[in-house]
Amino acid sequence: MRFFTFLLLQFVLTLSLTAQDGKNVRGLVVDKDSKYPIFGASVVVVGSKPFMGTTTDVNGNFVLPQVPLGRASIKVSYIGYKDAFANDVLVMSGKETQLNIELEEKISEIKEVVVMGNSDKSRPKNEFATVSARSFEVEQTNKFSGSRNDPARMASNFAGVSGANDARNDIIIRGNSPMGLLWRLEGIDIPSPNHFASFGSTGGPVSMLNNNTLSRSDFMTSAFPAEYGNALAGAFDLKMRSGNKNKYEFLAQIGFNGLEIGAEGPFAKKKSQASFMINYRYSTLALFKLLKANFGTGTAVPEYQDLSFKIDVPTKKAGIFRLWGLGGLSKIELLSSKTDPSTSGTNLFINENQDIYNRVQTGIVGFSHTYFITPKSYYKIALGASHQRQLADIDTIDVFNRSNIARYNKVILRQNKYTAHIFYNTKLNAKNTITAGVITNVYDLFFSDSISYEGKFVPMKYAKGYSALAQVYAQWQHKFSDQLVLNTGIHIQHFSLSRSTTAPAPRVGLRYQFKENQYVSFGYGLHHQIQPLPTYYNAEVTALGNGKPTNLNMGFSRSNHLVLGYDLTFKKDFHFKAETYFQYIDKVPVEKFSSSFSMLNAGAEFSTPNNTNLTNKGVGMNYGVEITMEKFFSKGYYLLTTASIFQSRYKGSDNVWRNTAFNGLYVVNMLGGYEYKFGGRKNKTKRHSVAIDGKFTVAGGRFYTPIDFEKSAQLQQEIRKDAEAFTSQYPVYYRLDLKFSYRLSMKKITHEFSIDAQNLTNHRNVFRLVYNVRTNSIATEYQQGLFPLPQYRLYF
Repeated sequence: MRFFTFLLLQFVLTLSLTAQDGKNVRGLVVDKDSKYPIFGASVVVVGSKPFMGTTTDVNGNFVLPQVPLGRASIKVSYIGYKDAFANDVLVMSGKETQLNIELEEKISEIKEVVVMGNSDKSRPKNEFATVSARSFEVEQTNKFSGSRNDPARMASNFAGVSGANDARNDIIIRGNSPMGLLWRLEGIDIPSPNHFASFGSTGGPVSMLNNNTLSRSDFMTSAFPAEYGNALAGAFDLKMRSGNKNKYEFLAQIGFNGLEIGAEGPFAKKKSQASFMINYRYSTLALFKLLKANFGTGTAVPEYQDLSFKIDVPTKKAGIFRLWGLGGLSKIELLSSKTDPSTSGTNLFINENQDIYNRVQTGIVGFSHTYFITPKSYYKIALGASHQRQLADIDTIDVFNRSNIARYNKVILRQNKYTAHIFYNTKLNAKNTITAGVITNVYDLFFSDSISYEGKFVPMKYAKGYSALAQVYAQWQHKFSDQLVLNTGIHIQHFSLSRSTTAPAPRVGLRYQFKENQYVSFGYGLHHQIQPLPTYYNAEVTALGNGKPTNLNMGFSRSNHLVLGYDLTFKKDFHFKAETYFQYIDKVPVEKFSSSFSMLNAGAEFSTPNNTNLTNKGVGMNYGVEITMEKFFSKGYYLLTTASIFQSRYKGSDNVWRNTAFNGLYVVNMLGGYEYKFGGRKNKTKRHSVAIDGKFTVAGGRFYTPIDFEKSAQLQQEIRKDAEAFTSQYPVYYRLDLKFSYRLSMKKITHEFSIDAQNLTNHRNVFRLVYNVRTNSIATEYQQGLFPLPQYRLYF
């Protein structure tokens, strides 16, 4: 609370003082392969009149002073390197624009390939990513309608990702379970960065990630490079930006995600390049509740808060030191006993026969040291520690006497993870780059999950102790020429709990640019993943209640990825991409007796499966075609259309091929936006802009297991038809979002206002079907209706 008060006072004080003009554009230019700073690179503002340009200093830094407010395109060039562009960069008051530019060394000066002025902005930062990968700018999370400033929801607009779920931000890639996704932040593999996230999951209702603190990052959906392990579906490699090294800046924001304040700037020493950045956010959903907003939580108001920070300390001789952190607290009480049962169809998170008390704590802290041994080689040591804790109590409510409430489930789940990631990178020459590294995760666990059974509480899972996951990888990039690039690598893992070791898993990627604006690509990867940790300790529920784990021998699941791609850039700003893929998954945990269960469907519910005595004998496959047509932001507008047609199938121990819980068959997203600028002719320190952004999504409904009404009525509890698992399909999902925004850049500050109308047509998309004991009927629960989200942001 003292910290909040301090920043609020700083905010008020700063408004009364002379503030920065916000027109400087600063940045860092490095070699793409070696990451070493480039001295003497030319940096110019394209089309500037009068001419505006500069060169980088010995540390690769540059500053372009007095760049006009609005949009500017930056060109960076250096002898022997390909030009790089940062197009339509936003320049505004109250915040200096900071860029990180990587230049790629040319292989041949004689047969140079001419790259079109606006190169493919979606190309990933990671040079070893050949297929099914793209980078994203943080501005996209601000701009895209329906994203809620959430990187995960923003990623659902990309080809191959299904986001037809308003309740959570799960990232479902090509029909895979969202549990197959790897989250990585600043080189450290992290747990789910979401509020109210259940153990073992990768998604949640509200993201802890703060888009105001992130930098350009990579999102990968198949055959990802060898440095990424313990994932079957994809990887989200996030980077935090550094604070301003030259002056103090502040931010205040209020919207759906909360009331937020932030500060950044240099440390006291003037010649030091050290900087800090810190942001704090507290939930404001209580205010939205007063406006009759429906979050699907009945009368309950979700409470959460989070903090993120980064300290950056570059030195002249000792390398670069970084300290960063992310933490969140969340709490909710879903009390059906205080809710009108007749309204349960609009409450996504509520079972009308249960009261749920849920508290979640997540904390992550990391430290890294990067040291350049030579201008072409460096090592990086990243150390991290994370803490997760979930406390949940579930009470049952008597169907016929709702005042009769009894405790049914008691949950205490706690996981501390200690991580070390050490790697060495060397650029042998312009053609060859090698990276090798080791990742170690040590888990300190305490799981206690018990239910009421025959008059006493017996454990469904119990664990206390340590386990470790060790990973070793190496990868090599060879450029035969500027047009032909080969990426290869291997990855090996060992998990101490099940004493499982993978064979060396190969990764191969090949990209061939056969014309100046076209290339084809091929990728193959063999990937392994352990199971969600709580599932190893599932115990049989018996009157003895000994809690003995039954799944400790589960090994790695394995996945083969094969991808073919084609890319075309044209008319400078347009990009077309098509990919076809096939994924075969085996060694998937299934039950020993004949059933439809498969761990490939884990993540469809809010918690991990409680099935016991599992064995790695299941299989699955995903295949499909994806198309992306994109017009990058320029001339005041952007367009993005993605279309995915896919199949996602699996086979359980009953030896029957079925649809997975994530098989929607198709997803189409259409996005666009236009920005209009005005003002500034008479007063150049005051610029206005208005923007409209829209999104339309249509997706096939997911498959589900039908309810056995007769047995459910007889037993007075929901019973599904296992023999018909995932044979029924929900109706098609439609949603239209429309966002209006206004920005005012003045000499001292910048104001931003927006309102995002999600599900503008109030279309009733089906969430799920449930058996209602009270009414003895099958009830339909619907997803979010019309939901307007206002937001105000202030930079100063």
